[in-house]
Amino acid sequence: MKSYILAFPLSKIEEMFPNRCIKQVDLDGLKVGVTRIEEEFFAFESTCPHRLTSLIPGEISESKEVICPLHSYRFDLNSGAVKAGMCGDLKVYPVEMDEAGLKISIPEISN
Repeated sequence: MKSYILAFPLSKIEEMFPNRCIKQVDLDGLKVGVTRIEEEFFAFESTCPHRLTSLIPGEISESKEVICPLHSYRFDLNSGAVKAGMCGDLKVYPVEMDEAGLKISIPEISN
């Protein structure tokens, strides 16, 4: 796993990641969606596995799912499991918040 730390003033966390809004971050060319639900952070691939539509303009449900704006497919933010729709699961990435910032871990791809 390769880890990336998004360092920023921790006092600005709510401003940088508004509750239930999706932001896209670029981690060495990999586009990742990041959202915050209260004190919990989630990171996931930024495109829907169904039609590769961007999930960034999607919504976050009350049951911690990201909802694709194209066909309303739903994906569990903890596991990536598809909850509504017929396609593969969404890749989700471990996220950790500490005094250094927001750490996102991405599995390294071997050729």
